Amino acid sequence: MTKPWRAAPKAALSSPLTLIVAAVTSLLACFLGTAAVLQASAAGGATVAYQTGITCPDSYGPVFGKGNIRVQDIPALTQAVQRHAPAHGFGAPVVGAYTTVLRGTEFNGDPHYKIRLGYRDQAGLDNLTLQQGTRAPGLWLGNVVAGAEHIGVGAKPSFHGAALPPVTGIYADLLDPPPRWWCSQQSGAVVDRLVDDPIDSIVFATDQKTFDTAISAIGLPSVQYFHISFYEPAPTTLSTAEDLLQRSQDLVADVRADLTARGLGYLVAANVPTFERSVQIARQAQDNVFVSILPLALISVLVGCAGLGTVALQWYQRRHAQLRLLSARGSGPAALGGLAVAELGLPIFAGGALGATAARLLLSVYGPPGVPDPAAELQAVAVAAGTLILSLTILAAIVAVRVHREFELGRVRRKGNRARLLAYFPWELATAGMAWLGWTRLAHYGSGSRLGNPLPQVDPLALTYPVFVVLTVGLLTARLAWLALHASHRARLWSRPALQLAIRRLAGARAPVTGVLVIGTLAVGTLATGTGIARGQEEALNTKSAVFVGSNARLDTDSPIGMGDVAMPAALAGNSTVVGELTGTGSVVLVIDPATFARGAAVDSVPADDLDGLLRTISQPDPRGTPVIRVGHTPKQTAALPDGLPDAVTAADLPVFPMIGTSPGYVVSRTVLSHAQLDSVPKWSVLTKAPMADATTALRDAGVFIPNRVSRESALDGLPFFVVSWTFSFVALLGAVLGIVAILALLVAVEVRRRQNALAGALVLRMGMRPRTLLASHLMELGALSGLAIAVGVACGVSVAGLSVPRFDPATFLAPRSELPDPLPFVLTVVVIGVAVVALAGWIAVRSVRTARTAELIRA
Repeated sequence: MTKPWRAAPKAALSSPLTLIVAAVTSLLACFLGTAAVLQASAAGGATVAYQTGITCPDSYGPVFGKGNIRVQDIPALTQAVQRHAPAHGFGAPVVGAYTTVLRGTEFNGDPHYKIRLGYRDQAGLDNLTLQQGTRAPGLWLGNVVAGAEHIGVGAKPSFHGAALPPVTGIYADLLDPPPRWWCSQQSGAVVDRLVDDPIDSIVFATDQKTFDTAISAIGLPSVQYFHISFYEPAPTTLSTAEDLLQRSQDLVADVRADLTARGLGYLVAANVPTFERSVQIARQAQDNVFVSILPLALISVLVGCAGLGTVALQWYQRRHAQLRLLSARGSGPAALGGLAVAELGLPIFAGGALGATAARLLLSVYGPPGVPDPAAELQAVAVAAGTLILSLTILAAIVAVRVHREFELGRVRRKGNRARLLAYFPWELATAGMAWLGWTRLAHYGSGSRLGNPLPQVDPLALTYPVFVVLTVGLLTARLAWLALHASHRARLWSRPALQLAIRRLAGARAPVTGVLVIGTLAVGTLATGTGIARGQEEALNTKSAVFVGSNARLDTDSPIGMGDVAMPAALAGNSTVVGELTGTGSVVLVIDPATFARGAAVDSVPADDLDGLLRTISQPDPRGTPVIRVGHTPKQTAALPDGLPDAVTAADLPVFPMIGTSPGYVVSRTVLSHAQLDSVPKWSVLTKAPMADATTALRDAGVFIPNRVSRESALDGLPFFVVSWTFSFVALLGAVLGIVAILALLVAVEVRRRQNALAGALVLRMGMRPRTLLASHLMELGALSGLAIAVGVACGVSVAGLSVPRFDPATFLAPRSELPDPLPFVLTVVVIGVAVVALAGWIAVRSVRTARTAELIRA
């Protein structure tokens, strides 16, 4: 009696379609379950990478900083850190020290230089560019002062009569912004000549002994900046970041305890490690994404398990005679349930393993750009294993229960009663209720970020709103299609036989047709919603930052370049413009150069059909006043302009404009202002599409004063936008998976009806129908089904995404509001795929007619 169980894997080959369906269903269920865990962990890793990118590289680990520390206390703090660092996995610390400004330093007999002595051990000299001299013990002087004042190697400076070590090298000044290695040392190591820094040069000692000799000769009791840090490798995952944070906290605690025992506890500041906040944000981002996608992941896995339950019922019906025989010979329900597992277990296991593997390998395609934790990978494997165990348990349990009820209790379920009850139940009302509940929660989404929280507060119900709307529309469409097919017997279209046959085939398979319709609509709608919201947030970040900055970079300058006394540097002439700014009457007034504004500012976000024409209009003098473009008009906005300018004469209204945003303001052309009026503009800025570093270098070389700078990369915190995008990328993934299911379901439905199609096709061909007409009939049938699913899914998905994108905006206080990106590329892609699938399914259906054998037609 053991033979059926031993031969079960081989017996499964008698029904390859069942094997394929079981394997694919298991693959998709395990794929989605594994992907949910990896998606959340990768979001944490991506956040860590984002935070390390905006944090100084020596601030990932512990930092010991002390302002105005006494020189005599430096050795105690340094030695304590060096003593305890190895026990916590840290290498040698990097020490930096900088004195106050030494006014009256003498070079070549001139006692009017203002310098700061500095020292940065280990790789300090390696990260400076030596232009003259050697690394011999002494001082390195910045090249700007050395070149301008002709101070060379060998000069012997002094400070109020005290001799300093000689100059042994000339290095290239560290200018703002400095290289990343010097990021944390900016206050001490950088001469910010862009803001007229009073310091002439930072003079670096080549080694600690030289630095100690210099401050001893001067008699300095303390140094202004003292800094000890570690250049640790940047963490790539949340677990490594948390481990680094914990080791940093332990080291700080040990150093504090050591110094406190010697009465020097005040040398260690009581602040938390610098990177702690970044780790907290990364943990919150990971939790937010996980909580957001968890309901959808659970639903997806459960649906996959339910699909395997359907496979179990199909297997039971196919093996009914064998099961009756085995039950009569003494096999119990558990043993017969095990027979189902023995027959279908291998394809289910293979599909699940392949799904889990694909989820890991394709993470970089569908997930955030981060590295998942090793622990999360183990959790993902556990989820896949749990899904497989649950699937096999459901398979065995369904077969065992059916065997027990029918063969042991003698209860035969009346076919159709339960299915009819499930079909009549108004599921769309339940999903509509969930959608309404999600809509009510969506109104408050993102309020946390407006209250100072860097990430929006998560409400899972709000995030499931788009999916439940699409599901509701899909169920409603399927119910209407069911009723239409039920009444389709009244159709009399034999004058168009291809159409009539297509209608009859659809009516003869109402259950699979409505099933494919629901899955297809949900797939297209979910994919449209997920991609629309994800791309909408990414584009919102780009648009908001562009409007806020005005271009790729904005550099505030002094009047000479605004007045035209200093020409725009050649490197910026083709992609930059100068903008003046006036305030004082409640409205921001921008003074622009109409000839260069369009090529230097972010005009893509300006909703004007003919911006060049508007700029030409306001460039023409108007006797009634100052011609302007009015921005963000409100009833309280007056026509009065500051600094005695004539009242505004509005040429056009715009809702948003670079730098102004949606605030009340005016745009004025500099061509209608006199020289005196231009001279009264207090603030000028250069808007450029060039990178910030290139623009800074060009303006610095031209001698332009730059008090402030801002770029699109640094203007806004992009993390809240990314978290929303990462969340809905999983929704898009769910839509893509459902799309695969819908395509497979359509092709399987055609294959299941192969004999029926072959018989019907052979008959109509014998009756005189041409093969081309038969192909057209199948294309009508399949095209109507796929076309309806695509049309309803696209319309619903795009509409829901359009309503949701502004509400998921984590920075509604910045203009403009998030908008749905152009859906045309997505629609065209879906239509092309739909046409290809319909063509393939139609070819399969017609091929079954041409390849059918006579014996097969007789059996059918």
